[in-house]
Amino acid sequence: MKQSILFPFLKWTTFFVFLGRGWQHIYWDAPFRTILWDEAWMSGIVSYFFGMDWNTYVTSPSTNTFIVHWIDATGWFYMICAIMALLIDRIPKLAIPFIGLGGTSLFILALLYCKENFFFVGQFFEYTLQWGSPFFLLLLYKESISYKQLVFGLKVAIALTFTCHGLYAVGYYPRPGKFIQMTMTILGTNKEASVIFLNIVGALDFILSVLIFLPRRIALIGLGYAAFWGLATTAARIWANYIPQFWQDSLLTWTHESIMRMPHFLIPLVLMLWMINQNRENWKSLLERKEEQLLKRS
Repeated sequence: MKQSILFPFLKWTTFFVFLGRGWQHIYWDAPFRTILWDEAWMSGIVSYFFGMDWNTYVTSPSTNTFIVHWIDATGWFYMICAIMALLIDRIPKLAIPFIGLGGTSLFILALLYCKENFFFVGQFFEYTLQWGSPFFLLLLYKESISYKQLVFGLKVAIALTFTCHGLYAVGYYPRPGKFIQMTMTILGTNKEASVIFLNIVGALDFILSVLIFLPRRIALIGLGYAAFWGLATTAARIWANYIPQFWQDSLLTWTHESIMRMPHFLIPLVLMLWMINQNRENWKSLLERKEEQLLKRS
């Protein structure tokens, strides 16, 4: 299975997720405070283990310093995980634990974003392709999953990611202002037209999430659109926010947002390529069997 086209793609998608998240944690921030500064969740723990009242805890500079260092350390850990993803077939004994722990950390990070956004379930599942990439890579490397199971799992991850993205686009969850802003900037539309556009592409997110589970020819259409739209939304983070006069700040601020979303188009793309190749292999095998039958008859 490691000879499959799926393997190098999963290595790179895992690399990009860890790289993007590492960049985010080192240079910017992560939602650790959504729990660590939640009085309802943490006051009892703080009082029991540290013997301090809640106000002292949240206003202490040392508390904030600890959180900042923890976020930085997590960022560097993700950077190591990114390297390990590319080296999994060379140093598996070292790489596998890092990738597994890194994937678990990404899963927890998605839960933190879910809590930060009022426990909207869609917020968690929108990150499925990101936190799922390390686990799919490990399953494929260990050959503990069949191709059929892997392909189905990847399709489920694609469907969850795009469906949840669509829920925000159509306004089922509060539509992020950045969605409207990026649409207006890239397409040059006004707010009303941008909302209509987002409603359309949100509906298409739902449709592609169904198409990819249908027979091969229809599934390829869904995967092709997913790869296209995944690339568009990935590139949009930089495209919509790039300011030529401040290009360095623009790239530093937004490049990681695109890098961590690479699985959103790479995984649909590789699935589409794999299915096309499988179809060719099936036809080749069928022709070979027919030739053997003809030779036997002659």
